[in-house]
Amino acid sequence: MAKGDDIQDRLINFSVEIIKLCEKLPDTPAGKHIANQLLRSGTSPAPNYGEARGAESKRDFFHKLGVVLKELNESVIWLEVTKRSSLLSAQIILPILDECGQLSKIISSSISTARGGNK
Repeated sequence: MAKGDDIQDRLINFSVEIIKLCEKLPDTPAGKHIANQLLRSGTSPAPNYGEARGAESKRDFFHKLGVVLKELNESVIWLEVTKRSSLLSAQIILPILDECGQLSKIISSSISTARGGNK
């Protein structure tokens, strides 16, 4: 497996879980709004990570990984809103929320490592 393939796979799986979660949201104005926002932010990290892996420069790489991190951070917020509003049970949301947090830490660490530590 090439370097980064495991993260790419986890990000794709995360996108799939986001899609499944959004399909379970209620057909109400709030449910539709959250589904639309979460679909955008939660399915964006995987293709953006793929773009980062094929970056044309270090600057491009950092920018694209930064986009991945921003989208994961936004997804955390929408998942928390969903949980706190009780639109879905915590049992459904918590595993996805945990994976999102883990992925955020991995990407953040990748950015730090690529920059040469805490620069």
